[in-house]
Amino acid sequence: MTDYAYLGKPRKLIDGQEKVTGHTRFTADLRLPRMVHARPVLSPYAHAGILSINTTAAAAMPGVIAVLTAADLPTRDRVITSRNSAVLAKEEVLWRGQPVAVVVAETEAAAHDAVDFVDVNYDPRPVVADALSAMSPDAPTVWPRGLPREESDLTAVHTNEGVGKNGANALPNNVHGRSEFARGDIAAGFAAADLILEHTYHTSMVHQGYLEPHACVADPDPLGRGVTIYTSTQGQFLVREEVARLLSLPESSVRVVPQTVGGAFGAKYGIVEPLTAAVALAVGLPTRLAFTRSEDFLATTPSPAITITLKTGVQRDGTLTALQARVVLDNGVFSFRLGGIVAALLGGYYKWPNLRIECLEVSTHKPQIGAYRAPGAPHATFAVESQMDEMAAALSLDPLAFRLQNVAEEGDLSGTGRPWPNIGLRRCLEELAQHPAWRERAAKGPDEGVGLAVGGWPSAVEPSSAICRVDNDGTVSIQVGTVDISGVNSSFVLVAAEILGVHPDQVRLIQGDTSSGPFGAASGGSQVTYAMSGAVAAAAEAAKQKLIKIAAEEFEAAAADIELAEGAARVRGVPDRTLPLSQLVRIAQSKRGGGGPIVSEGSAAVAQNAPGFVAHLLKVRVDRETGEVQPLDYVAFQDVGFALNPLLVQGQMHGGMVQGMSLGLYEAMVYDGEGQLLSGSLLDYVLPRADMVPRLETNLVNNPSPLGPFGVRGVGEPPITAGAAALANAIKDAADVRLTRLPLRAEQVWQALRHSPMTPSVAAGNE
Repeated sequence: MTDYAYLGKPRKLIDGQEKVTGHTRFTADLRLPRMVHARPVLSPYAHAGILSINTTAAAAMPGVIAVLTAADLPTRDRVITSRNSAVLAKEEVLWRGQPVAVVVAETEAAAHDAVDFVDVNYDPRPVVADALSAMSPDAPTVWPRGLPREESDLTAVHTNEGVGKNGANALPNNVHGRSEFARGDIAAGFAAADLILEHTYHTSMVHQGYLEPHACVADPDPLGRGVTIYTSTQGQFLVREEVARLLSLPESSVRVVPQTVGGAFGAKYGIVEPLTAAVALAVGLPTRLAFTRSEDFLATTPSPAITITLKTGVQRDGTLTALQARVVLDNGVFSFRLGGIVAALLGGYYKWPNLRIECLEVSTHKPQIGAYRAPGAPHATFAVESQMDEMAAALSLDPLAFRLQNVAEEGDLSGTGRPWPNIGLRRCLEELAQHPAWRERAAKGPDEGVGLAVGGWPSAVEPSSAICRVDNDGTVSIQVGTVDISGVNSSFVLVAAEILGVHPDQVRLIQGDTSSGPFGAASGGSQVTYAMSGAVAAAAEAAKQKLIKIAAEEFEAAAADIELAEGAARVRGVPDRTLPLSQLVRIAQSKRGGGGPIVSEGSAAVAQNAPGFVAHLLKVRVDRETGEVQPLDYVAFQDVGFALNPLLVQGQMHGGMVQGMSLGLYEAMVYDGEGQLLSGSLLDYVLPRADMVPRLETNLVNNPSPLGPFGVRGVGEPPITAGAAALANAIKDAADVRLTRLPLRAEQVWQALRHSPMTPSVAAGNE
């Protein structure tokens, strides 16, 4: 590994001081002259016709400027095909919390008060509340004339996995998509097995749990030339595209200015921006819309509930023979295809010679699902890693050695049939095998257990660009078009500092908007560092070459003999021949016929992504009297490629570990049979407090990616993937009960402890 001056060494966030002192301004803090406030009127029904909307009483209230319905907005002729395009409902509402009208007032309080006076006359209709019952032939059909299709696909932001063969003929009721992935001979694989296990695993719909609810401010051009949008978003260029498409504007007429993001985790890709921009254009005034916490629960895009029926075959010596799965995804009311991601990981952690995976995407009267940090991965991992532990136990095999025997490596196929590039899953397992937490696992206390699970993420990749400028005081400015949701800008600063030989404090990171900034990838799919660090490096390298050329001319030396270090150019081996970068820049800015000011651009378009994998170990204690599960110790190994800033990577791992554990123990958006959300506030929806978090230990596995700049890999998604599975395996080790439905709350554990342990569905193969 190259010995760098700054890269690979921990360094604080460049904006950390502003955040911890409360000086950071978020979108909801923004105030513009003449700004008005918008509040949505949300449907109280999961499915109903809209007979009439009477706005008279609300419009007459003090401070109210307008009460708008779908017919009043520039999106009135748009067909509603997705959550983003569902600006305001038209003839019917399709989920509890769908926006039906919007009140615009001089103050937020006035708008909030007037919402209760908007009189909507509904005609309640039958509701389809969950995916399994939705597929019944006698269930109401969500889309009798077929699901309307979207013009854009946001799934591709998160990963490049495909959707497989689409068996669109004779689909069950309310199934709008069916994907199949297969290889080998599944029947022969099960015939060769000595042990066959089949279980069904259930996961719940969950909310992303970000601290900052969705917020947006839209400022219409007074001359009618477009709109400027200030927003908390993960992808400013995607938002520009969506708003322009839905409002029938040229993209050049929509300027998106990303603000500091107070948490996103995959959920902030244009939900409130089309509505806010449409309202601003309709009233001709800067308009602010900031969801309350309850509105955010009701009207955004949670992670799906998924049911996975998994059948696996294995021989006595631990050789895997077959995997067959049926995956049912509760997609909510619109399409958001995750079947390819689930299948890729469900059948991709291990060498399965024979495989068949069927994924059914089901419509229900619930909000459209969306991304939540590695969308679909924790669900697939929970199923297959629970199954791996059950097979190891049935065959009296060491669960880690069993995994190492079958673990996927470079060239092996994922569940969708794509060969894995260079991956570090084996390395993660091998290093965990040597850790005291695993080697000394037998020395546990009463009712304590240790669970193991692997996890991973395929990672996405998009082209990106950056601009580098060196000023005449020696300051380096790096301008990017990506949005920093995890501290990545602090790593880009280190890249520029390393290449230009300046201290990181001399580097400024400038967040460009869609009009002024270079194009950048969306901040999702664990791709930003992978995609953008190469562009930053290319821009800095181009600036470096310009500086070297000027220095070579001034020193009358060969360019190959010039080096940049400690904020100056110098001739190698001649320490007294140096020029500060500031002086070189002044020369460049004043020299006629020269190369001109030091400004350069760089771009990167890596052809192949760099998947990231983890191996997690979680130790828990189970209270047999109450069923309460107390996490004690959590150890994680992650293939990070090369950590540009280890401090930030460890922070990403800490957050993902806690989120994965929380999915396993606490979180669920609970809907009743009428599609009403029963856990729509932080009083009812459990998120872990600091005192609920166990001791966390992170271990970075350096397995440089062949194509990523500096060998980096995406690190954001993998840490969340294995927590729930490791938790379930730890509970089994502690209490000898196998639980298959997330979250694994105390009541479920208590009930399992008071009944006979679940008898695995085991069929003998070759005896």
